[in-house]
Amino acid sequence: MPLSLSRIAQAALLALVGGALIAALTSSASLLGMFTQAVIYAIFALGVGVLLKQNGLVSFGHALFFGAAGYGMGLALTLQWLPAELALLAVLAAIAVGAFLIGLVIVRVPGIAFGMLTLAIGQMAYLLASRARGVTGGADGMGIPWPDTLFGISQATLLEPTTLFLLSWVLMVLVTCVLVWLLGTRFGAVTEAIRDNEERALVYALSAVVTGIAGLLSSLNTGFISPESLHWSVSAITLLMVVVGGFKRPIGPIVGAIVYFLFKDLLGEWATHSLALFGAALIAVIVFSPDGIVGAATKLRQRLRYGPLAKKEG
Repeated sequence: MPLSLSRIAQAALLALVGGALIAALTSSASLLGMFTQAVIYAIFALGVGVLLKQNGLVSFGHALFFGAAGYGMGLALTLQWLPAELALLAVLAAIAVGAFLIGLVIVRVPGIAFGMLTLAIGQMAYLLASRARGVTGGADGMGIPWPDTLFGISQATLLEPTTLFLLSWVLMVLVTCVLVWLLGTRFGAVTEAIRDNEERALVYALSAVVTGIAGLLSSLNTGFISPESLHWSVSAITLLMVVVGGFKRPIGPIVGAIVYFLFKDLLGEWATHSLALFGAALIAVIVFSPDGIVGAATKLRQRLRYGPLAKKEG
């Protein structure tokens, strides 16, 4: 049953208060920086998750849009094509149009072939960025010359750990609310039920724009972009987050991203093996809870609330 706008607004308000509490209670700048990175990847995961939920399509190439957002901003600001504020909008618009055109072709390809196509397209972009040294800086990457002020806020203030975390958190909440609302409309019902027409390309473009927002935040956070942001492994890790968190529910990808980064932080010196260990966790989730962590938590809550009846119905 679709959520009403009032319930979405209430959930958003609670989430915003939660973000403010996290920022207020976290005294360590490095820990807050880790939280910021987790939130950025949570937005990335939302983009991958909406494609999987609505169209049943698994993308191994969404890092294309994540990295393209950073390169787009880097080129626009370096060449002074547009003011930074307009460049942000222009980059997202270009990603939407480009993804829609790509989607018109590739979303018609079923199953694993779609995933392989996204992988191939993404790796082509990775190789292009690696070899075009005169434009992208090649393997060394390129710095992004953000202006001294952005939307009237000084760069020094904007890049403070607390400010950047809150900015990322607010955008994550807004993106989630918009997706929940949009997918609860007739458009969401149609794109989930009818998976053999041009509306799938619209969902692909929507997921690309959400991923592009994450890419813009990442480029602001680091002030740098390199071909590694386009690599297929970035897409694969984000897909793991989506599956572990659970793609069938709006907050599943967010939970998966946060769990992944907390998992890495808790591992400490074992962090170099984090992907292997997270892969083992993925296998466990697939075997014991195909709906991910959020799905398992929802079922547990229902069983505690309704008892044996819920277990029988589940």
